[in-house]
Amino acid sequence: MSIPLLQYRPKTQNHRVDGYDVLDEDDPQRYRLTDATSDTDITELIWAAYRQIFGEHLILESYRQPFLESQLRNRAITVRDFIRGLGKSETYRELVAETNSNYRLVDITYKRFLGRATYGRDEQIAQSIVIATKGLHGFIDAVVDSTEYSQNFGDDIVPYQRRRMEGRPFNLVNPRYSDYWRSRMMQMELMSRSYYQVRQYQSGELDKKIVRQAIPSTFLNMVQTMIIPQMNMQRDVARATSSAIKIPDMTRESATPKPTVKPTAVALPYRYLPSNPKS
Repeated sequence: MSIPLLQYRPKTQNHRVDGYDVLDEDDPQRYRLTDATSDTDITELIWAAYRQIFGEHLILESYRQPFLESQLRNRAITVRDFIRGLGKSETYRELVAETNSNYRLVDITYKRFLGRATYGRDEQIAQSIVIATKGLHGFIDAVVDSTEYSQNFGDDIVPYQRRRMEGRPFNLVNPRYSDYWRSRMMQMELMSRSYYQVRQYQSGELDKKIVRQAIPSTFLNMVQTMIIPQMNMQRDVARATSSAIKIPDMTRESATPKPTVKPTAVALPYRYLPSNPKS
């Protein structure tokens, strides 16, 4: 049984308001597969999809998906399926999913796949439940197959940021410099340090688990193998009062007189000489 999606109220954003401004360079450019008449047009469409989904300032050769590109060039799949494949790729998982919390992953995915920001924290919490129950692939399917995606982009249009009025484009926001990623990098760095070096970084709220992870495991194993000798009072008293050890009775006086030691005169090498001798 799947968990029902929480309810949230849409907010008034720029993409929900009809535009009346004159088209300029800030307006998005639409890349449609039906308008691609040459191989060059398809190449531009593919790179536009890379820039929108991966959101990198520089697309590396290792980020490319040659199998998906080949299918799109042969028109075996639609642009929607190509976008779906980019979202399910290991590159998107490494660049976006693994470097953010589920809440920020929802916001970034909505910006890149739906061309808008999330409707506040309520929508992020609601969609994070989809990630927790269906995983990343199930969440990507839910976004790409949504009614909002179909109404705005359909099967042949590459997603774009709808009505950007101010700020940087969504696809140029780097997801690896958020508070979540910085704290995670700090934790990874502290795990390689000793306990006393970790203590120097306790500037605020630092989990005790992180400090314990910074202690070498060999030290903990050594402590667990140590046997601390403990005193057994009952055994020690029984050993002291056993018949093998004779303890003299000091409670009564002896009948025989004790010998006395008298002081004896000792000839010193010199005698005391007064300072004012008598004449």
